[in-house]
Amino acid sequence: MRIFVALDIDEAVRERIARFMDGVREFAPDARWVRPESLHVTLKFIGEQPDPKVEQISRALSQVHGPEIQISFQGYGFFPTAKSARVFWIGIDAPPALSALAEAIDAATASLGIPPEDRAFSPHLTLARAGGGSGSPRRQKGDSPNRTFQRLQEKLSALAGPEFGTMTARDFFLYRSELQRGGSRYTKIARFPLDLK
Repeated sequence: MRIFVALDIDEAVRERIARFMDGVREFAPDARWVRPESLHVTLKFIGEQPDPKVEQISRALSQVHGPEIQISFQGYGFFPTAKSARVFWIGIDAPPALSALAEAIDAATASLGIPPEDRAFSPHLTLARAGGGSGSPRRQKGDSPNRTFQRLQEKLSALAGPEFGTMTARDFFLYRSELQRGGSRYTKIARFPLDLK
């Protein structure tokens, strides 16, 4: 089973982002756009795991605690650079508690032999990917200038930075990812509440 840990997004924020995507999608027609219902904030990508290990991971995650977190969605950017863009994303503004939660999840899964992250947590919301290639934010061998997002970048540069609203994350989830025609399908398989302030 292919799994990851993430925050869900409030419906009002999701709708604003969906309207924004509808308005700009035509400027990057060759990109693979994420379906609005699939939007989430990844805290830890785990990957393929056997069912018994998924149970262990779920038990370990139930021991992770943190406060509810207020998150704002605003601005945008491109990974790894604007010129060699593979990923178009929305920015996330959150207190240190969000990074602390990601680090606690990383530590809990590392205790089960899952490789820890080798870079600092960089919260963002992926909206589109250039065809093929990795969604990694870091530069990779073979990165070269591409034009997938060029028209989109030109259009966005003429607009004020978009704002999509604020939400309070009250829980995080273990998701299953199933690759299908037309993109991945994500299913929540376990919920973990965050503590009230």
